[in-house]
Amino acid sequence: MPTSPATVALAAAGIAFTPHEYAHDPANTNFGLEAAEVLGLDPGQVFKTLMTDVDGRLVVAIVPVSGKLDLKSLAAAVGGKKAEMADPKLAERRTGYVVGGISPIGQKLQHETVLDETAELYDTVYVSGGRRGFDIELAPADLVRATGAVIAAIGR
Repeated sequence: MPTSPATVALAAAGIAFTPHEYAHDPANTNFGLEAAEVLGLDPGQVFKTLMTDVDGRLVVAIVPVSGKLDLKSLAAAVGGKKAEMADPKLAERRTGYVVGGISPIGQKLQHETVLDETAELYDTVYVSGGRRGFDIELAPADLVRATGAVIAAIGR
C-alpha cells in the first residue's frame, strides 16, 4: 500500500480508508478533475484541498472538484472577515505537501479545516492522499474526525 503522512495519520487514528493510485499526467494541472476522470468518479464526490488565508491565518478548505470555493462563506464559517487563497509556497511549507498533492490529512502543522456540506451526500469521498496521482477514499465523518473539520456551505 502506498504510504504518505496522510495514510500514516489515518492508520495511527484507526480510521479505515481505501487508497487509489493512478497515473498522473504532468501536463494536467487540474488535479482533482483528473482524479475524478481517471478513477471514473462523480466529480462531486472528489474533493480538492485548498489552502487559504483568513485574516492572516491559514485555513484548509475542502470542496468538490466540480465547483469553486466561496471565499466569503469560508471566512464566515471560521468567524473571519476576509479570505483569500494562500501563497502556494507557504501552503507547501506549512503542510509538507506539494501543490496538487496537498492532503487535508497528516499536514505538518494542524490547521483549522472546513469541509463543504455536500460531502455528507456521499457514503465515501475522495481527497488527495498526499501526492499527485494518489487519492484516499473514506467516509465524510472519518474525514471530519481525521482533520477536526467543521462542516459548512463553502462551495458554489
